[in-house]
Amino acid sequence: MTTEQYAIPGLTNVLYIDLTSQSYHIEERPDLYEKYLGGIGVATNLMLEEYKEGTGPLDPEMPIILSTGPLSGVYPTCTKTVALFRSPLNGELGESYAGGHLAMSMRYSGYETIVIKGASRYPVYVAVHDDKVTFRDASSIWHLSSAIDVGKILREVEPGAGRRSIIRIGPAGEKGITYASVNVDTYRHFGRLGIGTVFGAKKLKALLISGNREIKSPEHKAYRKTVSMLYDTIVKTGLTEKYHNLGTSENILVLNELKGLPTRNLQEASFEGAETISGEIFADKYLIRRVSCAGCPIGCVHIAMLKRQFSKAHEYETLNISYDFELIYALGSNLGVADPEAVLELIDACEKAGVDIISMGVVLAWATEMQQRGKISTEETMGLKLSWGDKAAYLRAIELVVQAPNEFYKALGKGVDYASKKYGGEDFAIRLGGLEIPGYHTGLGNVLGLSVGARHSHLDNAGYAADQAAFNRPLSDEQIVEYVIDEEDRRNILNCMVSCLFARNVYTYENIILALKSIGIERTEEELKELGKDIFRKKYELKKKFGFKFENLTLPKRFFETASTTGKLEEERVRKAIEMYREKRGV
Repeated sequence: MTTEQYAIPGLTNVLYIDLTSQSYHIEERPDLYEKYLGGIGVATNLMLEEYKEGTGPLDPEMPIILSTGPLSGVYPTCTKTVALFRSPLNGELGESYAGGHLAMSMRYSGYETIVIKGASRYPVYVAVHDDKVTFRDASSIWHLSSAIDVGKILREVEPGAGRRSIIRIGPAGEKGITYASVNVDTYRHFGRLGIGTVFGAKKLKALLISGNREIKSPEHKAYRKTVSMLYDTIVKTGLTEKYHNLGTSENILVLNELKGLPTRNLQEASFEGAETISGEIFADKYLIRRVSCAGCPIGCVHIAMLKRQFSKAHEYETLNISYDFELIYALGSNLGVADPEAVLELIDACEKAGVDIISMGVVLAWATEMQQRGKISTEETMGLKLSWGDKAAYLRAIELVVQAPNEFYKALGKGVDYASKKYGGEDFAIRLGGLEIPGYHTGLGNVLGLSVGARHSHLDNAGYAADQAAFNRPLSDEQIVEYVIDEEDRRNILNCMVSCLFARNVYTYENIILALKSIGIERTEEELKELGKDIFRKKYELKKKFGFKFENLTLPKRFFETASTTGKLEEERVRKAIEMYREKRGV
């Protein structure tokens, strides 16, 4: 096949895949791309077009939408792909981002967005190679015990090395664990809110994308100057040095010192074992290499090597395991695990199963406290005694959650919100908006941000950063609310590009305008800000269609019992901030 070139911009191709009929077609959508640029803007509008009233998260006609942005493959750190779906975990808007090679591979294949609908009668994987889409029987790999192994097999049987991305699910997605993830190119993920479960319901084991097209960069000086400026800002100013050096795991000691690190199901906000699971310890003793997403100079993906004995005859296997702050929190401090090798083994077990590690960590922490309080017995746990720091018990519990051999483990596989409503302990089931919390207990901004964010994620609006600002200088509650609003609007624009949020301070409004202009797209700062607000309104339109109501937001007592970085919170104060947010947003 001859290499085809096309220039930036003018990329508006949407590939529609129907798994029921095993067919596909391509549509050009310049109307959407001219207004919404790409990424989350285009994906949100397509979801509004595709959604049919009353369609559930796992119904065949509920689509999965993957979308890139106008800067993907053209500027450094614009490496992400957004996935939009309806979450089987909380029934709301599912929005997730992954790096790796996916965005680049989609552009090489000539597609800016892929819409996947329908459901196959039997397991399949879909191979997209340029203008050819092939549906292949995946029955032989459907019951493999590891999502990692699926990638290894498909790399052998499908062409496209170097320009290929392989995304796939593990056993958790097949079995309907509602927080199953999708593995992207081994070390990246669509992690939260259960997109892997949606893949499983569609009998879609994997999606492979590769292409031979070239993205022809603009030849004028403005483009070259902008690329050089952005690259230098990323690698020479220190703005992203943290992410290359220790990575986000640097936050373990920082948050522990600030008493904002959830520990033992948020019974405490600091962990006496933080030193032994710190980013510094992982880097000194286990780090073997760093990996970058395609088109990124940062190298933020930290890979540890773990040597593990599998027989008494001095026989060992070596495992390469990706780690970061959220994973160390979820399977470390929040489970009372202070052994770094135990944390790595637990991460590896979750990776192979294909589950969201944050959700799994919170589910196991809640189950541990429930058992310690005598609210569940060893009958429910099938003889397993869960104790803080007990690696062996937690490894077995992960297996049992995925296998779901009884009603208790089936409930754990539906998330902590469902399990706590069935068995009790809602007051200490640490979730907001039905989603298990990330590793921050910093104050009002964090609880507010997780509650009102479009997908209840810290990545929506960085409410924890508002708390950090309030910690350094006095901020009124109204100022914290405004911070959360402004940041979510700004991130909507970043997620149209689609830029990695680690470079959020590089891609300022000014620099986004320069980057767009140099590839022929004219926008003002005012237009971008209005676009961010427009995308927010459309996300909330989707959320309401999916059943979201502010009145149904649950605020577990645990958030008000354990002091945060900025002191103890009162529920009334959080409720007032939520109402203030609603008034300012007009939602």
